[in-house]
Amino acid sequence: MSQQRYYSLDVFRGATVALMILVNNPGNWAFIFSPLGHASWHGCTPTDLVFPFFLFAVGNALSFVMPKLQNASAAEFWIKITKRTLLIFGIGLFLNWSPFLKWSDAVLVFKPWENVRILGVLQRIALCYFFASIIIYYGKSKIALFIGMMILVIYWVLTYSLGATGHPFSLSGYFGNAIDQSILGVTHIYKGEGVPFDPEGLTSTLPAIVQVILGFLVGEYIQLKGKNYEMLAQVLLTGVLLVVVGYIWDFSFPINKKIWTSSYVLYTSGLAMITLGMLIYLLEFKNAKGAWSHFFDVFGKNPLFVFVLSGFLPRVLALLRWVDHVDAEGKPVYTNALPWFYEHVCKNIATDLRIGSFLYALCIIAFFGILAYSLDKKKIYIKV
Repeated sequence: MSQQRYYSLDVFRGATVALMILVNNPGNWAFIFSPLGHASWHGCTPTDLVFPFFLFAVGNALSFVMPKLQNASAAEFWIKITKRTLLIFGIGLFLNWSPFLKWSDAVLVFKPWENVRILGVLQRIALCYFFASIIIYYGKSKIALFIGMMILVIYWVLTYSLGATGHPFSLSGYFGNAIDQSILGVTHIYKGEGVPFDPEGLTSTLPAIVQVILGFLVGEYIQLKGKNYEMLAQVLLTGVLLVVVGYIWDFSFPINKKIWTSSYVLYTSGLAMITLGMLIYLLEFKNAKGAWSHFFDVFGKNPLFVFVLSGFLPRVLALLRWVDHVDAEGKPVYTNALPWFYEHVCKNIATDLRIGSFLYALCIIAFFGILAYSLDKKKIYIKV
């Protein structure tokens, strides 16, 4: 198999990280442009593409290291993937618990473990990487594809048959919620939907594994075929096919990120293939590299480190607060560096508060872009 370097894969991975940071850091969640928000339930916005694209990119990267893993002993394989899985999962758990302290009135108190969310984005990445690696290592490509398709079908059947009668694909009727609560405990589950429900739950992680498998298969294929138009055409056509199949499946199993439906896996994987194919055409065939591609490229050099820092830094800064003003009842209203920057700089840019909120997110991206560029310039690459 050819081991040609694909700059487009680096840009694709870096762009997903940059967009993850962008959509996770608005100035005010109440004021965001609709494409920068998740679908309320069924459906798919541009923001709903970011996480599956990253899992797809994880699969792409796995296609480059799997040959070495397959040439090693089974013991070495298990040691390597287990260590990496535990490390990524542990970092995600650390991020959820960090910075271990919180303000209670005017006193810093310890953040109790009982209220810490166990799962999250990094934890899902870890689990998907772990199980996809095992399936690919022992099953090779064809069997891995078959297993992946079976996972999607089985998940569909389970969701329909075990869900609430009449509304199995709803928030209240989703079968996986009861399973997650019984295993993880209600206090350790995300409650952003108004009820205990984890969009990165254990059950919905099952179909997400297939996203990594599909990313692996595409990465393996483009290495095998090399940089030619036949390869590009196959990637683009397969992407279009998956999008169409995802749309058709949507009629019986709605496209939904929060329960990571099988139709959502195919639809987003298809769009990932189309996006990657376009990048291959621009960067590998037309050599249309420039500042735009380098900006995303540097994010791809330290993807997990930059993403983790983007979540960790605001939490630490929140501890360094001061009194911004006193409210009508004479009580102090506190702020810290980032909210102050939004309220006193970005928010007043335009009467449409969505613009100021978006400007704040762009400033955050610029900050981490400069950081990623500095690390790349100094050849500092923090591997996880």
